[in-house]
Amino acid sequence: MSLENEAVRTDADVDDLVGIGFGPANLALAIAIDDHNRTGAEPPLRVGFLERQERFGWHRGMLLDGATMQVSFLKDLVTQRDPRSRFTFLTYLQERGRLADFINLKTFYPTRLEFHDYFEWCAAEFADRVGYARTVTGIRPLTGPDGRTEQVEVVSEALGGGDAQVRRARNIAVGTGLTPRLPAGVETGESLWHTRDLLFRAPELARRGLRHRRIAVVGAGQSAAEAVEYLHRTFPDAEICAVLTRYGYSPADDSPFANRIFDPAAVDEFYAASEESRRTLLAQHANTNYSVVDGELIEALYRTAYQEKVAGQERLRVLNTTRLIGAEHTADGVRAQLRSLTTGREQALECDAVVLATGYAHVDPRELLGDLAADCRTDEQGRLRVDRDHRVLTGDRLDVGIYLQGGTEHTHGITSSLLSTLAVRSGEIRDSMLLRRSGRDLRARSAAVTA
Repeated sequence: MSLENEAVRTDADVDDLVGIGFGPANLALAIAIDDHNRTGAEPPLRVGFLERQERFGWHRGMLLDGATMQVSFLKDLVTQRDPRSRFTFLTYLQERGRLADFINLKTFYPTRLEFHDYFEWCAAEFADRVGYARTVTGIRPLTGPDGRTEQVEVVSEALGGGDAQVRRARNIAVGTGLTPRLPAGVETGESLWHTRDLLFRAPELARRGLRHRRIAVVGAGQSAAEAVEYLHRTFPDAEICAVLTRYGYSPADDSPFANRIFDPAAVDEFYAASEESRRTLLAQHANTNYSVVDGELIEALYRTAYQEKVAGQERLRVLNTTRLIGAEHTADGVRAQLRSLTTGREQALECDAVVLATGYAHVDPRELLGDLAADCRTDEQGRLRVDRDHRVLTGDRLDVGIYLQGGTEHTHGITSSLLSTLAVRSGEIRDSMLLRRSGRDLRARSAAVTA
């Protein structure tokens, strides 16, 4: 199903779903819909996706050699929904000729590079349903004479402008991912970047050469620790400064009981809980995901720092209880302004580069929804109200399904932006669409009989 120009579309060509963004979340949804269509159910669901990137990619800037996933391979795009699907990680391994080899590794945690290859293997099946290198510029409601909106037009254009296209849809799935979070007042540049761009910018830094022989990494989470380890290994003549507001890296709680918060059943429990209970659960289990690091990596970094201290050549410096309060771009790097949280003393650190491992923030989907946003219901804190099926609750006159792939921690819990429940969530969204289509068809038949 290729993207079509507005001029040649008819009402019969309306998509059941247009997915905005084609990362792992909407890829899992594409698979769930494909699995349904392959059952022979009629009519099949008609879908298409729009993606800003020129090809499928998932955190390419952090596909570091040897870095492993923090989730089991069984939490792939389908297994927890249907282990018989042809899109399981094990089927991928079989097709790649590595199934026996992977079994011999005796691990549940493949490398990030291999899991990305699995994602690409899945995405290749949907190349004809994805418009790559396109950005959505608007979503226009199509309101009928009765005042109800049952369809929207999703307007997109090629990156760089031009080639405007329109897709009509009865449902949309917003899966635009996360945006890098930056410290207040800090702007990225040639020598200051987010970890998202680590593998793209580090080679440029190597080509330019290091004048100060110093790189600072700001942050205390998994990405920060991985960046420190990578830069320490890649630039053997440079000092790598880990800037932490804590005393050191904190280990992630990946114990079996704590991991139950990532189970699909936990989403039901979280959704049914009171607002106070939800806040408590998120606070109590923040150490399963936020600003925490794999224990083995923590030990490896500490061992490196200790061995360098013994040798009298300390290249790995941990500047703990320290905050980045500013960064000035200079002709040959960045001047990082730091402040000690314990003494209040400030210092300037001349760096060849500063890497921000400061996490990501959700993008408010209302920025994309345009006029539709006025019909979206919100709670007392101004957050979107989202039903259990991941659909935004809307006013009665809007009958278009707006499904959110992320940004729903306040309603669905900690797995909202993680891989853990993608397989199950995609099935829930698909089934919601099918149920709503059945209801719409039933109403149409009833209206025809009445007429």
